[in-house]
Amino acid sequence: MFRNKEFKFMFITAAVFTAALSVCGYAICGVAAAVLVLILGIGITTGFVMITRRRYADIDALNSYLVRVLAGDEAPGILDQEEGELSLLKTNIYKATSTLNYQKDLLSKDKLALSNAIADISHQLKTPLTSMIVMNDLLKTEDDEGKRKEFLTTQSNQLDRMSWLIQTLLKLSKIDAGTITMKPEQVQAGLLVQEVIKAFEIQMELKNISCKKQISDISFNCDRNWTIEALQNIVKNCIEHMESGDLLSISTSDTNIYKEITIEDTGCGIAGEDLPHIFERFYKGKNAGKDSVGIGLALSKTIITSQHGDIIVESTEGVGTKFSVRFYKTII
Repeated sequence: MFRNKEFKFMFITAAVFTAALSVCGYAICGVAAAVLVLILGIGITTGFVMITRRRYADIDALNSYLVRVLAGDEAPGILDQEEGELSLLKTNIYKATSTLNYQKDLLSKDKLALSNAIADISHQLKTPLTSMIVMNDLLKTEDDEGKRKEFLTTQSNQLDRMSWLIQTLLKLSKIDAGTITMKPEQVQAGLLVQEVIKAFEIQMELKNISCKKQISDISFNCDRNWTIEALQNIVKNCIEHMESGDLLSISTSDTNIYKEITIEDTGCGIAGEDLPHIFERFYKGKNAGKDSVGIGLALSKTIITSQHGDIIVESTEGVGTKFSVRFYKTII
């Protein structure tokens, strides 16, 4: 304690001031006054020393706490029930370190998510890349024109698949990173459904799939482009699991809690064991097509939930699947 220059200066000042007052008291009122002043000075100085010592001990504890935090150690709580400026400082320091620890945990999770995403991308791109390399080697030595066209068609399909996969993964990464801001606007349900179905009209005609629409006169508060993409991925998934003569139904409804778009098909359905996992990235159920990647529905889920919505799915294998896309009127 006495090694502290500030404390040493204040102690010496108090001692000198007490001695001077004692001398003055002796000169004016005699020995009794001098003794009284001396005792009073010693008492005040002792109280000052004790209070200052405790304060410096608290400051030293705070310093040790910050050293542990900066070193990355698990620091204990420092909150207490006392009042005063030092307790307020403790509270603010604790809040700051708690925020830093929270940010540290978020960074760790982001690094893990990035590592997993890179591993997934690498795995998903490996198959089409390998196929293209093989096709390219065969093209170098193949003289048959029919075979060359077949190989070029295969390469073109693989390139399209890679392009779609990379674009989808980039969209997911941007949404996860928070670099994309949804821009909600009032979109009429009829126009929204029309834009969604327009991209699949030729495909449905070729597969002899009919579409039934029951659209009410309501509007959705959502990001138009991103919502269309989410709904198109759902419709695409339905069409991939439908056969000739099947029916795709799209309807809308309005409740006190949410507005809903329902997309229902009469396809092969989703197996019960696959149903809880269909929105997981790169998950492929037993009824998935051979070219399925398992990322379209994951993107749809991410887009809808980022707009305070949800997707509910019901399915019976061999009967069909029903997707209910809900936009809640109040955040739940």
